[in-house]
Amino acid sequence: MRIIMGMTWKELLRKRVMILTLLMTIVFLIGFWFVANTIGQSGIPNRTDISSGEHLLANFTNGAFILSLGFFFGAFVIAFLAIFSSFSAIAGEAEQGVMQALLPRPLPRWKWYIGRWLGYVTLGIGYALILFISILWITEIHATVPRDAVVLLKSFLLFSSVVPLLITISMLGSGFFSAVGNGVFMTMLYGAGWLGGMIDKIGGSLRLEPDVLDTLNNLSGMMALLMPVDGLQRKMTAVLFSANEMSGMMGLFGSMNGLLDFNTVPSNMFIFYAIGYTLLAFVIGLLRFERKDL
Repeated sequence: MRIIMGMTWKELLRKRVMILTLLMTIVFLIGFWFVANTIGQSGIPNRTDISSGEHLLANFTNGAFILSLGFFFGAFVIAFLAIFSSFSAIAGEAEQGVMQALLPRPLPRWKWYIGRWLGYVTLGIGYALILFISILWITEIHATVPRDAVVLLKSFLLFSSVVPLLITISMLGSGFFSAVGNGVFMTMLYGAGWLGGMIDKIGGSLRLEPDVLDTLNNLSGMMALLMPVDGLQRKMTAVLFSANEMSGMMGLFGSMNGLLDFNTVPSNMFIFYAIGYTLLAFVIGLLRFERKDL
């Protein structure tokens, strides 16, 4: 499996998707720097008196908004890498004849599958760590960020948890669809999860009839169960800002366009659901690959 994992790393580093992801990251971080600088300089009453409570409160609010904005768009970059690095893991290599040359050797299919999965996941989590640290570092320069090591560790685990989830589903889909078909399927599935999260965020702020609101909540709930990525990102934001301990300050974030809507944070049971969802998809994908006619 280590050999397959190493091969996966080498292939990914040579692929255009990795180069495109790095270019997107550089552009994103440059733009994020200027956005953070602009927001960090706004709303500060007296920059010389840094000990004043008003200054500290404004600095914290700016930092919360900058971080939420950074992780909101950073999640798209991570999803892009996870999906488009693995959407052709099985179907694409079968179409190119790579597997026919490799699998007749004394290599069990399950070892190949797990080795591929580990290669994609480790590279994706490594990239997520770099992006996570970069967003925190840029925000720290222009505002204030949480400094609790335990909170930051929990937040990173939730932030990077979308990598194994998306790669697992992508490899599962690659066992059923063609490479192009699986890419379209994963993009639509991710989009459905994101749309469900947006409905959940803005639904409560709209003045709708109770029946309509219930319908929207049920729809967003089904989308979240179908693709839990957005729910994990909202949970990560809540953990990062210790939402349970700051219930009295929620009014500070009311004007942030839903980026810090702590009223729709998933429960801890949702995390266990996402873990079970990922494990089930992994087992089904592995069994499908074992029986797939290549």
